Amino acid sequence: MSTPQLVVHRDKELMAQAAAARLITKIVDAQAARGSASVVLTGGRNGNGLLAALAAAPARDAVDWTRLDLWWGDERFLPEGDPERNVTQAREALLDSVPLDPARVHPMPASDGPHGSDPDAAAAAYAAELAAAAGPEHYRSAAAPAGGGVPAFDVLLLGVGPDTHVASLFPELPAVRETERTVVGVHGAPKPPPTRVSLTLPAIRSAREVWLLAAGEDKAGAARIALSGAGEIQAPAAGAYGRSRTLWLLDAAAASQLPRDLYPPASA
Repeated sequence: MSTPQLVVHRDKELMAQAAAARLITKIVDAQAARGSASVVLTGGRNGNGLLAALAAAPARDAVDWTRLDLWWGDERFLPEGDPERNVTQAREALLDSVPLDPARVHPMPASDGPHGSDPDAAAAAYAAELAAAAGPEHYRSAAAPAGGGVPAFDVLLLGVGPDTHVASLFPELPAVRETERTVVGVHGAPKPPPTRVSLTLPAIRSAREVWLLAAGEDKAGAARIALSGAGEIQAPAAGAYGRSRTLWLLDAAAASQLPRDLYPPASA
């Protein structure tokens, strides 16, 4: 478990641009060290804002897009191409404008896919895809089948909801309590649509680095709760951390309820 580090930016636009620059550097460094990089994307306004900023960044061409694996932390269980799906929004913000290898882009199944309207079957299929891509360094739960696990993601991005949810792990719901599976179907989510597919906290914690994004006054309470020692069942964001680094990227509005000694003045 890594101790959270905080970086606070003046506004959400600057936060998105700075996060995009950080991500480019991280991907380039991983590709130089290991030949490829693995990133887990998030949806929502902050996740999509980061992708849009990355698309506009001149340094984006430093990335070898053909050697980048992309996964998703969660997905709305809707038909392929639905504008509310995270992968649809990611394609519009960035993915359609860069030369990715289609075989290395791993969207979560849609509700009109081979698993039909069964989110639990879709979750099991995504877990199997993750396990197939896992190398010698990967997360394995005590109950995972032989060969099960997830890749050692370089960066896993998460948006933080006003209720402290991350991915589609909502406070007190069964998915946030999952300790054995890496991917689960989510039923009855309090935020529409109610049916989703999500990585679990154990899978999230397999990442080398976890970056949590929060911007806006509506996220200030969530940031305060998650960073004040709350339990992960009540505040899922509190349970999201990386093996080597946990980085909270906030704008001033989202940080407005935090004690000032949590982050250095230079980061504002």
